[in-house]
This record gives sequence, C-alpha cells and structure tokens, in this order.
Amino acid sequence: MRKTIPQLDPDQPQFPPIHEALDYPDGLLAMGGNLEPETLVDAYQNGIFPWFNEGEPILWWSPNPRMVLYPDQLHISRSMNRFLKKHPYRVSFDEAFNEVMTACSSPRANQEGTWIIDEMKEAYSELHQQGFAHSVEVWSENKLMGGLYGVAIDKIFFGESMFSFATNTSKLAMISLCKELLRRNFRLVDCQIHSPHLESLGAKMISRDAFLKALKDGCRTPPTSAHWKLTGQWTAGPDERT
Repeated sequence: MRKTIPQLDPDQPQFPPIHEALDYPDGLLAMGGNLEPETLVDAYQNGIFPWFNEGEPILWWSPNPRMVLYPDQLHISRSMNRFLKKHPYRVSFDEAFNEVMTACSSPRANQEGTWIIDEMKEAYSELHQQGFAHSVEVWSENKLMGGLYGVAIDKIFFGESMFSFATNTSKLAMISLCKELLRRNFRLVDCQIHSPHLESLGAKMISRDAFLKALKDGCRTPPTSAHWKLTGQWTAGPDERT
C-alpha cells in the first residue's frame, strides 16, 4: 500500500520526522506548507529541502543516502590544478545572487523546464537578504560564466544549484567555496543527491543517520545576517589546498 504524503499547514507547517520519507521516490517526505524564511531554515536544520516543478505543490525531500562534500577532503585533479594556475576568471561571493539563480534556472541539455521557478527565486532572494543564502560567481570581465548558490547555517553549507557557461567554471566556483568554508571552519557541504560532477571533486554518499549526526554537530544555531562579500581571483596551486 502506498504511504500517504503528509499535507503541511500553509500557515504553520510542521515537518514529520525525516525517517518517514518514502523510499520511492527517494526521500519524498511532505507537501504543502510555504517557502517563508523561517520554514526554509527549519527545513534545512532538519535535513529537508524543497524541490518541485511549476504547477506542483511544494514538495519536501530528505533522500537516503545523501551526497555530501567535506571541504577538507576536496579532490582536485591534475588537470584542474593546471587550470587553477592559469585561469582568466575573477571569483566573487554574494555579488550577484539573483543573477546566479537566474543562470542556474537556464535550460540544460536533455532537461525540460526548471525547478528554479519564480516562487523559489523570490524565497531564496529573501533568504539572501537575511544573510542565510549565498552565491559564488565566476566572471570573465563583466560576464557571468559560472557559479552556484546555497544556504549557510552554523557550520553546514546546503548547496542548491550550480551552472557553467564555460569549461570548469562551476568546478572553480565549488573549489573557491570550499576554500572559503575552510576559512570559516565549516564542516560539510550538503550536495543533496548524487552527481558525477561533484563526485569528481570528492563528494561521497553517506547514510541518512550519518547526515543527521552531522547536522546535530554542526547545524545547531543560525548565523548572523552578515554577508560574506568577498571578492578576488583565486588561483591556488596544489600546495594551498587541504
């Protein structure tokens, strides 16, 4: 018998325990609720994220296993190291959050439509204004060539989406993010679901229980509303990474 998906109250959503999420589709936990900042922060702190398409109700997920990347275990290939030493790009943080979201919503090969709809853009733009959501931008002069965005709470960064308009620019964004997260003593990047692209950078699958333990240890208190606002080209060689 198919399990009934809980319908969340749109005014006061309360998430069920994530162990109640479905095995198929993997991690579907609940529907409904809202995308207010306090709802999103509560979701992330409990290992839950929204993911739905235009015309669907808000769907909440907590897949098992979970792909994560430990910043201190970042893997950079020899070819990527060569790229880092001579790349022509400028990397910035929180300089063009809305533009990064728009770029992430651009059509992809073999993909119809996008889940980064206007409702999601508005919700995460508000999170950005409150200091929770952050972006990494890769620039060629004044043209955005790659980047990513996600949500930072305490010592966990919850990655949402990334894009690349030129070879290696999304990897450059992720490597730059991990370098900054190490400076700030972050413990983990939540990558949500498996991606060969992220696996090549050292991301791995862990169990839901292991992920919950990581949240318990590193996602206990919300951060201040301070934005990162760091800019500058990053050309670290292999001796500068950990």
